[in-house]
Amino acid sequence: MKVIFMEDVKGQGKKGEMKNVSDGYARNFLLPKRLAVIADGKAINEMKGRQAAEEHRRATEEQNARDIAARLEQIELIIKSTGGADGRLYGSVTSKEIAEQLSAQHGIEVDKRKITLAEPIKAFGAYQAGVRLYADVTGTIRVTVTEK
Repeated sequence: MKVIFMEDVKGQGKKGEMKNVSDGYARNFLLPKRLAVIADGKAINEMKGRQAAEEHRRATEEQNARDIAARLEQIELIIKSTGGADGRLYGSVTSKEIAEQLSAQHGIEVDKRKITLAEPIKAFGAYQAGVRLYADVTGTIRVTVTEK
């Protein structure tokens, strides 16, 4: 009997997958526990609709990430911090501060865990920070640290 899995079933199939299983297994285990539905025309069309919607959602998210990456390339983020006379900062500039300033200055919301720094920023100057926006979409942002 052909069934479409509604949940992941260990050793049998993943959610959304259509597979041929034995009639007894489907009638006695999968169908009563609502782990799968019989693969009739209606269920197959619903499965295809869900897959198309998921593909559209992924494509939209990826395009949004590419747009944000293009905007980030043109932004120079200026962070004002206090430091000593030798050009060293009191403390360091973290990815959390970069995310907050990016949101405040340019209105771009980026999670602090997505921002990668090659090394901690501990002195005044210009730096590059990488931003992972989507699975294969990354951007870079120029960060300039100046004295208050």
